[in-house]
Order: sequence, then structure tokens, then C-alpha cells
Amino acid sequence: MTNRHEQELASLNRDYIASVQNSDVKRFGEILAEDFLNTNPDGSLVDKAGFLKQIAPPAKIRDLACHDVNIRVMGDFAIVHARTSYSYLDGRPGGGRYTDIWARRNGQWLCIAAQVARS
Repeated sequence: MTNRHEQELASLNRDYIASVQNSDVKRFGEILAEDFLNTNPDGSLVDKAGFLKQIAPPAKIRDLACHDVNIRVMGDFAIVHARTSYSYLDGRPGGGRYTDIWARRNGQWLCIAAQVARS
């Protein structure tokens, strides 16, 4: 990563993934925009409040990790693409991909949209 914004977004991406694994509603409250929308793997669309409600219960996975992270910064707008791997609580492997869209608002990067796919 060559610039400050890419480094900041890489750190936010790590926080995002850790927040999923740890059901960290507080941290998500800080990094998600008020107008955030998420497309779930089943195709449903939820707003920030709905997403936080989904995240609040203990995760049904463990060892969540992201791979092949691709961060593209375009001024005050950025897109993060990555692949995930994890284990279900019964030990079965899982994985998928996600795309997060970030906007720089009042000097702060906030996630404004996300889409998750499972393989």
C-alpha cells in the first residue's frame, strides 16, 4: 500500500472483519455510515439498524480471515474487494467474497454499502 488512504482503509477493513467475528456492534456503529446498506448472501437488503441487529448475536463461525484484499481509492470514494475463509462451529470450512464501498465524509472514511457472497 502506497498511500495514507489505502493504509487507513486496510486498517478499517481489518476492523470490519474482526467486528463480524466478534459481533462488535459498537465498532460497526463507528465505521458504518448512517445511510449504510448491506446486501446479504440471500439477496436481502438491510439498512444499518438491520445489519447491526444481524451482527449482534454471537457469530456462528470462527477463524474468519480475509485474503486477496484489493483496495481501490478514487478520491473520496473507495472500493474494497476480498475473499474470506472461516470455519463453521461444527468444523466445516466456509468461504466467500465481499465488496465494501467506502466514502470519505468530513475527513473520515465510512462504509456506505457492502455485498456478501458465500461459496
